[in-house]
Amino acid sequence: MESKDYLKDISEIKTMMNKSSRFLSISGLSGILAGIYALIGAYFGYNIIYANNIVTIDGYRTLIITEDGLTNIFIVAMTVVVMSIVTGIILSYLKAKKQSESMWDSTSKRLIINFMIPLVTGGTFIMLLLEKDAYPFIAPLTMIFYGLACVNASKYTLGYIRYLGLTMIVIGLISTYFLGYGLFFWALGFGVCHIFYGTIMHFKYDRLK
Repeated sequence: MESKDYLKDISEIKTMMNKSSRFLSISGLSGILAGIYALIGAYFGYNIIYANNIVTIDGYRTLIITEDGLTNIFIVAMTVVVMSIVTGIILSYLKAKKQSESMWDSTSKRLIINFMIPLVTGGTFIMLLLEKDAYPFIAPLTMIFYGLACVNASKYTLGYIRYLGLTMIVIGLISTYFLGYGLFFWALGFGVCHIFYGTIMHFKYDRLK
């Protein structure tokens, strides 16, 4: 009987330590919605890029993207990012409130800092590439740096964030080899993978609370 009490105490201690060192209020539903936003954004991006932009020059079909097209793509991408962030914050807040936990503490601060370091670095690098008109590398690099951000921050949150990050890195590297198909890989990474891992986290962590 005492051994069972010891095991129970050890389990409770491990749970308390895990809660104190990891931000566990990330909502799986927010990942699902972020994936849906990304797929919708990819649809609009496809129409912007390929609609009336393919011309035939000397018998070869060539894709020409105008400055207005690039501006519209940027607007779509930023809309997806903002909607995903706002959704994530709202659902995480509601989950933390439901669990009677604080959403903003030292752990969540470390999570954000470790997430933002690779993300800001990648964003700066991508902006520099845009100045050099290196557009084919933009989609792969967004996935690679986002994946690195997830891996770097995963030690402060749910373990599935690490797997999401590693998957994004692999897809980004594959996309680098198949330049010109970045939008499709982008939809696979930010869309399908977010929905897949978000669904797993939702059923494993959200529905049981």
